[in-house]
Amino acid sequence: MQAEEKFTYETWPAEPEKATLEAKNKFLGFWFFLGGETVLFATLFATYLALKDKVPSADHALAKDIFEIPLAFAATMLLLTSSLTSVYAMYHMKNFNFKKMQLWLGLTVLLGAAFLGLEIYEFNHYVHEFGHTFTSSAFGSAFYTLVGFHGGHVAFGLLWITTLMVRNSKRGLNLYNAPKFYVASLYWHFIDVVWVFIFTVVYLMGMVG
Repeated sequence: MQAEEKFTYETWPAEPEKATLEAKNKFLGFWFFLGGETVLFATLFATYLALKDKVPSADHALAKDIFEIPLAFAATMLLLTSSLTSVYAMYHMKNFNFKKMQLWLGLTVLLGAAFLGLEIYEFNHYVHEFGHTFTSSAFGSAFYTLVGFHGGHVAFGLLWITTLMVRNSKRGLNLYNAPKFYVASLYWHFIDVVWVFIFTVVYLMGMVG
């Protein structure tokens, strides 16, 4: 079965993302990539936990003094909802409905962009309200490295999905681009899971000391 073949709903494979050898190779390479990313984030988490209380003086602001849980919770809901819209997009991809897949991916991008906007606002707020900067303390360096690195991954994910949507807007679905959409969706789920850990370890644990 060739990628350029014209498909209909009836002839579309049940698992188009794994229907070719190239697609299977993409999955294998992606899991190796995720393994490296997991180790990298684990290192950043460990560094943050080691440095979260390292501030220059006793009166310097700590996590419990600056973090705003409602803001972090709103960002969390945006990102988790974007994960759900990504699931719907892949559901329509598997059912050979390109337009609805594009619609749900578009919603995923909008929600992800809103999350990124909140994160930028949060960083700006911490800098101007509390003087909490990357160089203000070891705590600041660890916080902005971990959370900012995740934000960079979100930005990359948005660029990745948007590029796929634009490049394939007139091509429709085929066995060549279906694995690309699916892998991008898996990447998006990965950064959502990482954020759940960030919300728990950085924000919730930070509020209780």
